[in-house]
Amino acid sequence: MYVDETHIRSYQILRTTWSEVGQQKQVPTYGHHAHVSLFGAVNVLNGETILHRVAAANATTFLDFLRILKSHYPDKLMVLVLDNARIHHAKMVKEFLRQEEESFHLIFLPPYSPQLNPIERLWKWIKETVIANVFHKDQIDIDRAIARFMEYIDQQPEEVLRRLGCAA
Repeated sequence: MYVDETHIRSYQILRTTWSEVGQQKQVPTYGHHAHVSLFGAVNVLNGETILHRVAAANATTFLDFLRILKSHYPDKLMVLVLDNARIHHAKMVKEFLRQEEESFHLIFLPPYSPQLNPIERLWKWIKETVIANVFHKDQIDIDRAIARFMEYIDQQPEEVLRRLGCAA
């Protein structure tokens, strides 16, 4: 499984869009920024995606995410490919992994190489879908958009694998 975390911010991002000649696309704003943090894992065998919304990405919430993964695959050895973020090496995480060594094997990517983790393509896709050219009035609105995206990808595992470059 490819694992990572991301932050989806309500910054009003204009991407390629259509507008009338001489009329710049306007995106309203309230002058404040909401954000949502997510942990994610993609199973490269079947395209199943597990996303977990958190208030902040830290060692404690990463540990919670590992427990969620274990509950999804209780009797499996999970090989997780992830970056070298500090939260992945925290003492509490190492202690948990020592106790759960039959459930997890972690493979760390080289430093400063996000392009080697295909889940980065999922983050790009979700941000293009959820925040590009869209106005979200608050965090609840962002949560709803993320929930719609999650429902969609749950029904489209083959598209997830294709977009991540993992399709056979």
